[in-house]
Amino acid sequence: MSNGRDHGGGLDAAVAVYGGTRAGWLDLSTGINPVPYPVGTFPQEAWTALPDRAAFDALNNAARRFWNVPEGAAILPAAGASALIARIPTLAKAGAVSVHGPTYNEHAASFAGLGWAVSSEGRDAQVVVHPNNPDGRVWQAADITAPLAIIDESFCDVMPEASLINLAAQPGRIVIRSFGKFWGLAGARLGFAIGDPALIAKLGEALGPWQVSGPALAIGAAALADKDWADATRARLASDSNRLDALMIGRGAKVVGGTSLFRLYEVDNAAKWQERLARGHVWSRIFPYSKTWLRLGLPAPDRWSQLEATL
Repeated sequence: MSNGRDHGGGLDAAVAVYGGTRAGWLDLSTGINPVPYPVGTFPQEAWTALPDRAAFDALNNAARRFWNVPEGAAILPAAGASALIARIPTLAKAGAVSVHGPTYNEHAASFAGLGWAVSSEGRDAQVVVHPNNPDGRVWQAADITAPLAIIDESFCDVMPEASLINLAAQPGRIVIRSFGKFWGLAGARLGFAIGDPALIAKLGEALGPWQVSGPALAIGAAALADKDWADATRARLASDSNRLDALMIGRGAKVVGGTSLFRLYEVDNAAKWQERLARGHVWSRIFPYSKTWLRLGLPAPDRWSQLEATL
């Protein structure tokens, strides 16, 4: 499903143009961990019963511990970070918001759709993606100055030492966390807003009850309690991203930035690179605002040979 804005994914469209089957394609157009958290099995009740308070508490407590959430900050899980991004502009009277880009485009679209003026100079609210998608820019606490500030840390689990979660208890501050990226379970549709209790309460009222499915609550609580898996995953992602850099540099690309979940390269012609990769059934990400930027996610451990052969 697409809302018409530029995103990664869209593999069905690539298959329609270049042939093959979804299973035969290597989709490197997103920043989703290709080795997902092992879901396992959960009680039947997770599927059949309306989620109760205990299930939400278990998830929220695990999130608070894993992300070192300040005691004064509130936590709200939702059906994906995008569900929160769509609602956040309703938390204040529409004014001028700065969205520091180029970056993930849903933030600007959500604010603009609800009457906000979006620019690089807006003073009533600000959005920073930390680390930024696609270039990996990292922000500092001193950069967060607006009365309403949204800090999107959807990719920050690969670099927890850089998190600005300590700001989450301050008035007017909301930190967004995504579950799908680092844990590789984007289909679970789970995200979190962490921040100013008054704003989080208002956001919760807008989302309504049972805003997260029973299976997502159970999976999230288990994954966020598994520190060993997280530590091992960070090490593997760091190694694999270095391997990808070496491969691309050897083919003439220049590293622009990124994170250990996705890498951004400068090439001579991004559209031609995407086409060449697509002929080998490797899907990549290019951007409407740059003719030379190419972004690649990481192959799964058993799929590197397809990328190497295509290059």
